[in-house]
Amino acid sequence: MQMTESTLAVPRLPPHDPGTPALSVVDMHTGGEPLRIVLAGCPEVVGPTLLAKRRYMRQHLDHVRRRLMYEPRGHRDMYGAVLVPSELPDAHLGVLFLHNEGYSSMCGHAVLALGRFALDFGLVSAPPASVHEARVNIHCPCGLVAAFVECEGGRSRGPVRFHSVPAFVLATDVLVDVPGHGKVAVDIAYGGAFYAFLSAEKLGLDVCSAKTRDLVDAASTVTEAVKAQVDRSPTGSGVTARIALQYHKGLLELNQTRAFKSSATGSVFTGKAVREAKCGDFNAVIVEVSGQAHYTGTASFIVEDGDPLKDGFLLK
Repeated sequence: MQMTESTLAVPRLPPHDPGTPALSVVDMHTGGEPLRIVLAGCPEVVGPTLLAKRRYMRQHLDHVRRRLMYEPRGHRDMYGAVLVPSELPDAHLGVLFLHNEGYSSMCGHAVLALGRFALDFGLVSAPPASVHEARVNIHCPCGLVAAFVECEGGRSRGPVRFHSVPAFVLATDVLVDVPGHGKVAVDIAYGGAFYAFLSAEKLGLDVCSAKTRDLVDAASTVTEAVKAQVDRSPTGSGVTARIALQYHKGLLELNQTRAFKSSATGSVFTGKAVREAKCGDFNAVIVEVSGQAHYTGTASFIVEDGDPLKDGFLLK
């Protein structure tokens, strides 16, 4: 049979294990940071609460994470999202965030992408034609996050913004003994996940001109408790924590917008503290983060009988 473009365009799956459902996904990126959203093929994630579901997936379904995040289907910096029902009455959806090491409590760039996805795939009702922004309440492991999606004719367009969980500063000027640099002071802030901040200049680097590998190597020496990573985007939860830190230090006021540019891709997120809040005994702020997410494609991933690397691998 002569092979033609129309023949190859017919949707079909290659040979695979019939007992292992194909994992269907939608891929997006936010400022260059990837997100793989699972559409179908993941077994039911059991549990009465979102955190219980995360424990269940870690204990019983971690092969799904590895197959989607690891090579050869993914890569070391891939992120994923498994959508699950939420026990919160105000939530439109719950989400479990995946990455190469496990399951995170918050992923800001994923929230920006999921806002668009939820509207475009009918997980929330489109607003009336006269309204050009849809609200999507996303239950993350760190709490309920509200995303606001620009839209027209029931479809998403333009940037997305979200309001964070209460963000606060845990500690400032914490001295860390960094091999090769001596003691350096770091600030620790929470934006749905904990971050340690220090000026790259303290390590003899310029963020804008230094090689990415040098930034990763320098960050990895700061502390074993902080996992080194240079992100492609400014990161939504990282921006949230940075705004909380700057507000705590009196470097900005409520509703004063700051822009954060990725040295890796040039993408820009903006952030501002919109109101004060409390998180336990900590003074906190609700932070609004804005960024642009884009669709990149769809895929169906299968497992073939006898594949010794079916659950993936990571190069060191």
